[in-house]
Amino acid sequence: MRRETVPAALIEAARVHGDAEAVIDGEVRLGFQALHDRVTAVAYGLSAMGVTRGDRVAIYAPNSHHWVTSALGVLYAGATLVPINTRFTAAEALDVINRSGARALFVAGEFLGVDRRAALLEADSLLASRVHVVPVDTEWPEASFESPAEPDDVADILYTSGTTGRSKGAMSAHRQSLGVAEAWAARTGLSAADRYLAVNPFFHSFGYKAGILACLLTGATMVPQAVFDVATTIELLQSEKITVLPGAPTIFQSILDSPAAAGLSRLRLAVTGAAVVPVALVERMQRELFDTVLTGYGLTEAVVVTLCHPTDDATTVATTAGTAAAGCTVRIAGNGEILVRGRNVMLGYLGDPEATAAAIDADGWLHTGDIGQLDERGYLTITDRLKDMYICGGFNVYPAEVEQVLARLDGVVEAAVVGVPDARLGEVGKAFVVRREGSDLAEDDVIRFCRTRVANFKEPRMVEFVASLPRNPSGKVLKRVLRGES
Repeated sequence: MRRETVPAALIEAARVHGDAEAVIDGEVRLGFQALHDRVTAVAYGLSAMGVTRGDRVAIYAPNSHHWVTSALGVLYAGATLVPINTRFTAAEALDVINRSGARALFVAGEFLGVDRRAALLEADSLLASRVHVVPVDTEWPEASFESPAEPDDVADILYTSGTTGRSKGAMSAHRQSLGVAEAWAARTGLSAADRYLAVNPFFHSFGYKAGILACLLTGATMVPQAVFDVATTIELLQSEKITVLPGAPTIFQSILDSPAAAGLSRLRLAVTGAAVVPVALVERMQRELFDTVLTGYGLTEAVVVTLCHPTDDATTVATTAGTAAAGCTVRIAGNGEILVRGRNVMLGYLGDPEATAAAIDADGWLHTGDIGQLDERGYLTITDRLKDMYICGGFNVYPAEVEQVLARLDGVVEAAVVGVPDARLGEVGKAFVVRREGSDLAEDDVIRFCRTRVANFKEPRMVEFVASLPRNPSGKVLKRVLRGES
């Protein structure tokens, strides 16, 4: 069977791999056939609720086998998957639910000290009257179901903030999401012999497409981890004989710095990116724990753009983002912006033709907003960002969104947020705030205000009060000056 839809890939995986382990989550160990059976039960349950082909279904839950079966169940039902960042506040999650037009929502209960279902219903008491709110750990009765999904149907909508601070839903068809997974699996050599620890969150394109879908296509075993904890991660690496570990650089730094890592066996592969990766870290990873270390570059609108090769040396891996992935072409525009074209580029932004036209030009090139260079070998180096986005612990942060929140804080005249280097998280936010005359606003007041309104990775970690913000002649804030750049 040609694997042109995610349900077709699942059917093929069940046929080829049978009872081989597909997902391991604590005491739950699902073979590929059992995974298929649970997924069809979810699909039937959604259909019984009235969810049909093309409807949108959101998931607001941490990594688990429930996330896997629920997400694949959505796709098997012919519906469109809308993952929601688990660090989002109830207000942020409701914004995605409402603007995506979700017909149903899979939601976790308590996670990281917050009952997400209760928080949503408290924030919007009418939510359950227009959306089927379903516990993600619902046990569905066995049922057969024939998937209506087609290759060009929209498989998923992943929301990503833009420079305006308003999130946009990047749409991908089944053929595109599978193409991304195939390209990543081919470059990394992922196979049925691998055991993949999924620390990257499933709500992110990396965890979902280069994780769940890549394992589904190759027969690799996936071990979800709800939240990174170095002790738990090391225990899982050992007990589950993990061979593949993708993640942000901070994850590997934490593992290598832990005394418990001394007893670990070597792993086949580490894949990292999302931030500057020090050469010394890559060398240490190769020396102490991993046979191969790869870095890459991507964004929600195209997921996997470039990736290093297993034969690349440590300096190449640490200082470049590799070469174009299969089916993708990369070029540099006259202003230095990285442009991408290929099967992995999104269909467009949901309900936003203007933003789509601004992102993808008439020739099909996606304008990434990042500045880079290509060397004579075709290796990409990221040198700067046209956008102000920075990366905190592997998560993209868009300052405009935080600045809009700060504008509502009494005592703030104006504010600008930039990313500054942090040894553990890569970058963290620093807010430059102009106070209203006579205001006694303090740093704690600013941070506490943000904490209740944005996800924790977006919170400024430092606040500097200034008399005014530096601007160019046209009035635009000069963030390079705030970052201390010339």
